[in-house]
Amino acid sequence: MAAATSKRRWALILLLLIALVAALLLLREPAPEAPQPAPEQTSQPVAAADPEAQPDAVEELLPELDSLQHIDLQQPPARRNLDLQHWTTSQGTRVYFMPAEELPMLDVQLLFAAGASRDGELPGLATMTNAMLNEGSGNKDAGAIAAGFERLGAEFSNSSHRDMALAGLRSLTAADKLDPALALFAEVIARPSFPADAFERLRNQLLASLQFRLQRPSALASEAFWADLYAQHPYGSLPEGTAESLAELNPDTLRQFHQQYYSAGNAVIALVGAIDRERAERIAQRLADALPQGPAAAPIGEPLPIASSHRHIDFNGQQTHILVGQHGISRHDPDYAALYVGNQILGGSGFGSRLMQEIRESRGLSYSVSSRLVPMQATGPVMVSMQTRADQVDLALSVIHQSLDEFISEGPTEAELLRTKRQINGEFPLSTANNAAIVAQLGVIGFYGLPLNHLQLFLDQVQALTTEDIRDAFARHFHPDRRLVITVGPALVIQQDPEDLPSQGEAPAPLDADPALAEPQA
Repeated sequence: MAAATSKRRWALILLLLIALVAALLLLREPAPEAPQPAPEQTSQPVAAADPEAQPDAVEELLPELDSLQHIDLQQPPARRNLDLQHWTTSQGTRVYFMPAEELPMLDVQLLFAAGASRDGELPGLATMTNAMLNEGSGNKDAGAIAAGFERLGAEFSNSSHRDMALAGLRSLTAADKLDPALALFAEVIARPSFPADAFERLRNQLLASLQFRLQRPSALASEAFWADLYAQHPYGSLPEGTAESLAELNPDTLRQFHQQYYSAGNAVIALVGAIDRERAERIAQRLADALPQGPAAAPIGEPLPIASSHRHIDFNGQQTHILVGQHGISRHDPDYAALYVGNQILGGSGFGSRLMQEIRESRGLSYSVSSRLVPMQATGPVMVSMQTRADQVDLALSVIHQSLDEFISEGPTEAELLRTKRQINGEFPLSTANNAAIVAQLGVIGFYGLPLNHLQLFLDQVQALTTEDIRDAFARHFHPDRRLVITVGPALVIQQDPEDLPSQGEAPAPLDADPALAEPQA
């Protein structure tokens, strides 16, 4: 048996040697010749066996690339040519349209002056009305509406903010998809049924969110900031409402709000997609005809000036949340470009901003600090936000006030302005990179009544700005004696003496206005 095993082993070794010899003989054969090119070809392909010639072939087959070193950083990048068009329907609905043939899709956005600033004595009314739009219409419930859009490959969206309420549709432009999608969209927006069961469910969700907010110091700080800055003003109420105001709502109050504010005269329609002007006019008129008929809502009035104050809210935690701000500007202010660029330099551009350098890099007081400019239909806020250790609050506030005062009196440096101009010009193409981004820009232009060439004007104004322009704009709008400070954190840490706060005046009595939440869109 051992002899048999030995024979099998030698036979296997012999087979392996034969295979190895065969492989060596194959490798010694010359490579096959490359096929001859057709007579009409002008360039010669490279044979696989000639590695020396391959780089030249690649140069012939591929276009020469321009190096990034050849880009002129002093010149802004090329801008997309936007064919923006505008007209008004017979009902007074303002329509903004841009044809975009690249994709067989259409983006539609309806904007109404129906945000939380229209709540009156019932905070939460606008939020509830907008949230209920796709909960039922006619004999369709929320499930049937969602299934209808899904079956057509369409997307529905809606949201509510302080200035405005929105509803959006994205659909393919094929007639068998777009026409039924528009019909369903118009039905949902114009004829919501406000079913009682969905109303109770959404109201309970808002009540639960109000309870959850009590556990979030950032939300408490935001509510107090808006309430104190906009006391006795429509912007000062909480968009989500209060437990008391939500208890007073019912489906009938929502129907009345919808009839008044979701009207054709109070609407702006933005359209971007693969349709022509004639088809866009038919779609806009179809939507305007479906909406309740009524006039535009009156503009929101301006808020009253405030005096400097500091309100502290006790909260059990290791960190203190800080908000420092004041009234800023409306969307129509001629200083918008200067203040926007200045805010980017001050704290709106992330790690390259001046506040980030002073707060994080130089002193390590916080991981992040930022500033925001929120222009709205009426004067919106400007604010600085951060959080830090409770024992560092006084130092953090001192640095914020000092940075603000220096920026107001001295303005930015030439290097800061040049860097920010490059950043804005580099980022701007993203705002028109797709149809959804363009329809959002059109909606803002229409809602705030901005010029049709607003985007071009804005970039031209940015390019023409000087450091003196920004300094003067900040000095005109931001006064140290009207600065509001909100802190939320551990008690007995904040010194309430106004003299300890640079540029602070005497604190007024606590305000009784309902709190409100800051959001990215007005």
